[in-house]
Amino acid sequence: MSILMVAGVDDVVLNFSPTGLQILNGILAIVMFSIAIDLKVADFKRLFTAPKPLITGIVSQFLLLPALTFCMILVVAPQPSIALGLMLVAACPGGNVSNFMTHRAKGNVALSVSMTAFATVGAIILTPFNIAFWGSLYGPTREILRATSIDPVSVAITVGLMLVLPLCLGVALNARRPDITARIRVPMQYLSMGIFVAFIVIALGANWSLFLQYAGVVAGLVLVHNALALIGGYSIATIAGLSAFDRRAVTIETGIQNSGLGLILIFGFFSGLGGMAVVAAFWGIWHLLSGITVAMLFARRDLVPA
Repeated sequence: MSILMVAGVDDVVLNFSPTGLQILNGILAIVMFSIAIDLKVADFKRLFTAPKPLITGIVSQFLLLPALTFCMILVVAPQPSIALGLMLVAACPGGNVSNFMTHRAKGNVALSVSMTAFATVGAIILTPFNIAFWGSLYGPTREILRATSIDPVSVAITVGLMLVLPLCLGVALNARRPDITARIRVPMQYLSMGIFVAFIVIALGANWSLFLQYAGVVAGLVLVHNALALIGGYSIATIAGLSAFDRRAVTIETGIQNSGLGLILIFGFFSGLGGMAVVAAFWGIWHLLSGITVAMLFARRDLVPA
């Protein structure tokens, strides 16, 4: 990889139309709704009576991972747009496929789904805060933030409309009409994931040459970053004394990030800045592979819920 190519990633802008961005917003809302119809109010009440696993997961997601990301950036010193892309991915809540992977890992699916829900609500404040806070601590990324003048309130509104609103609607539907949610649950899950993957493939297709050109610049960093997320989640869950059943959920939830949300924020607030977009897109591909691998390794040992 030439030095000129690495340096040039900061100047690359990926194309993504406003219409395409609106479609992606809608798709993410559908994906979130498909998760929410699995939730009941009782799930939240249960976690309030024994909150340690949930608190551990939220700390891992929004405090530990951004801090580990910042330390990694200080050591590696990547190009500014790549560094901010890593920070932004770390600031996003967990991805919805974490619930499926936790199930495959024979971990605590109820905890995983609830972590996704709580992290999604918390992301209204914590995602823009983490982007602004950690980005401002590193000189090169601070300059990007100044140039873009990102508005945390606008980010919060975007996250709320895409994630929190469909979450509330899904929980409400499940409470009022469980017969309907029982019929649509499985079809919705397959439909939402299918259209999400298809849309990302189509969106990348419009920028495929640029993605291939610069994917090698970020590949190693994304692999290390994702490994840090998985190891960090497992470590904090172990230190907190969680059962192996809960530890699997926290590990996978920390290692699977909502890179789709990251792409929306990048195209919506950072004008499709190349290094950031390539990081988020590569993360979206890689964490599926690493997540299912970790799930298979976990599943090799059968557990009884603690």
